[in-house]
Formats: sequence, C-alpha cells, structure tokens
Amino acid sequence: MTDEMTTLDEVRPEDQERKNDNVLDVQDLKVWFELRRLGFGHAGFVHAVDGVSFKLKRGEAIAIVGESGCGKSSLMKTILGLNEITDGAIFYEDMNLNEMDGKTLRWYRSTQIGYVQQDPYGALPPFMTIQRIIEEPLIVGGMKDKEQRLDRVRKVMNEVRLIPVDDYLSKFPHQISGGQQQRVVIARALIQEPEIIVADEPVSMLDASVRVEVLKLMRGLQEEHNISFIYITHDLSTVRYFSEYIFVMYAGLIAEKAKQRDLLTNPKHPYTYALLTATSEPEYENALGFKEVPPGEPPSLVKPPQGCRFHPRCKWAIAGVCDTEDPPNFTIEEGHEVACWLYDERYETPEFAS
Repeated sequence: MTDEMTTLDEVRPEDQERKNDNVLDVQDLKVWFELRRLGFGHAGFVHAVDGVSFKLKRGEAIAIVGESGCGKSSLMKTILGLNEITDGAIFYEDMNLNEMDGKTLRWYRSTQIGYVQQDPYGALPPFMTIQRIIEEPLIVGGMKDKEQRLDRVRKVMNEVRLIPVDDYLSKFPHQISGGQQQRVVIARALIQEPEIIVADEPVSMLDASVRVEVLKLMRGLQEEHNISFIYITHDLSTVRYFSEYIFVMYAGLIAEKAKQRDLLTNPKHPYTYALLTATSEPEYENALGFKEVPPGEPPSLVKPPQGCRFHPRCKWAIAGVCDTEDPPNFTIEEGHEVACWLYDERYETPEFAS
C-alpha cells in the first residue's frame, strides 16, 4: 500500500470542521454526456441532468423519485463524485467538488459519503469474507491497527443487525440471504462514519417481506448517527417509510419538491399525479383513488421538448405556453414548490390539485 493511500486524513481541509446547516448544496447542476458517431464525430448531448438545484441539511433524509431515464441515477453518480459536472456546482460543506484536487476528492469519496447499491449480490466481491468486505474501506483509508478495524467492524455489524456477529465474519456473500447481503452493503457504507449516504433503489431487489424492515433499519441508523440520506427510487410506495422531503424528477429536471406527507396526499404537478396513479398501494387509507395514467413515453434527453418537458403527455397543457416556455418554480406553500404553468394566477388550477 502506498503512502498516498494511508494518509487520507491528511487531506482533510483545515476549515472542514466548521459545520453549517447544509451538508450538500446543489446549484443549477447540469450533467451532459456527449454522443459520437463513428466516422461522423459529435452527434449531440444527452441532457441527463439539466438544471437541478436543492439543499440537503445535516441529518435530513430526502427521496429523489422518478421513472427510468429521468436522470436520478446520473444525479446520484455526480454527487458521489463519479461523473464530471458540465455546468453548475455541488458544494460539500463549503467545498466545491469541481475545485477539489485528487487527494481531497478521494477523501470525500472514501470517508465523507457512503453508497448503498441496488443489487447487493452484485455489489459484494464473492471472493472476500464478510469481515474483509466491511473493513476494506478502513484499510484503504489507512487504519493499520487490525484490532481497531475488527472492533469497528463488529460495532457496525451489530448496528445493522448481523448478529451473532461471529456467525457472519468468516462467511462469503453467497452463504447469506439477499436481505443479509444488503445489510452488509449498508454496514460497508457506514464503516467510515460518513456525513452522507446515497442509497440507490436499496430495496428493489429484495423480497417484499424484508423491504420495509431494511428501510426502517436505515431510518433508525440515519436518526441515531445524524446522517444525511439521499434515497433514489422509482417507487413512491416506499418513501413514506424513509424520507422527510421528496423531489420528483422528470426528463433531467425537478418537477416538484415537497414534504413527504404533503406530496403523497396533495400532489400538484401532473407528473407527480401520474406517478401516484401508477403506484400500487395495498393500504386503503393511503390510496388516493387515482385512475388515469398519462399516454406516451418520457421524452428524449438528446432533444428535450421545448417548454415544459411533460407537456406532450399532459392533458392540462396550455397551448402556446406549456409548449413554448420553461415553467418557473411556483411556491404553493412553505416547502412545497412546483414547476408548472398551471399555478400561474392567469390560469385555472387542475381539478386533481384543487
């Protein structure tokens, strides 16, 4: 192991201890991927994230929701420091990710932000024991004392309910269940005591019987350690167990932001309404009785439609407005914003939101 790999603490900025309320500040973020055709060169850009802004408070849990292709995974990978930023900025504390040097960015990715993958079996090296998988970030981070590492591993395994710990330390991933594998992934994300954890569809690969159990486990860990969580999902039926705020993404943009209960019971954007329409809800008291699903498919992110990106699928679209002008964010009430022309005072509010 090189000296560089054993001195991550040395790159901690001197002013990093000066904590502020917002652990993460995303400002008008754009992430575009260039398309190239063999022999023809540049063929345009995929506008995966096209102007997203939000703030994540310390100890807060937010959910970023949207159907496949909306840009939520590209946003997640950029926050993790894995994608290049095309425009805009992401600030961790007061540090701009775009301005971090190599060592500082590695410190951020290795110790300040954790990642819970969607597929636990695919995320775990099959040739490593559970102990080695969980302690690997400590080894990479420069913790040389084996006993100290083992103590930390035991503590985290107890926290994620992999008990008795001694029964799991020497096992390999294929020897435990899917739910237990996801607990190992969560333990690995927790081992460096990060400020932020990004969870990418963390229960979509699990049996229905263990989904709520795992979500409640993560919620308890978040509250106990005051960790900021970003929960990425397409399933609105699970967010009530985890998040305080929900951000709904569509075609690279945030269509609606609201507190969890407000959004689930009082959606304002036609796309949010559509997502709730398509959500399977077994509990009668939580169902809102939605019946309609909008026609069509999500737009191309290579050539997004002019104006509101949802207007080709929206039965409330206003001709000459929704199809020509980008909607601003309208504040419905404190903490509830929606990017939709229907909330301009000149137009009539749709019946589902009245």
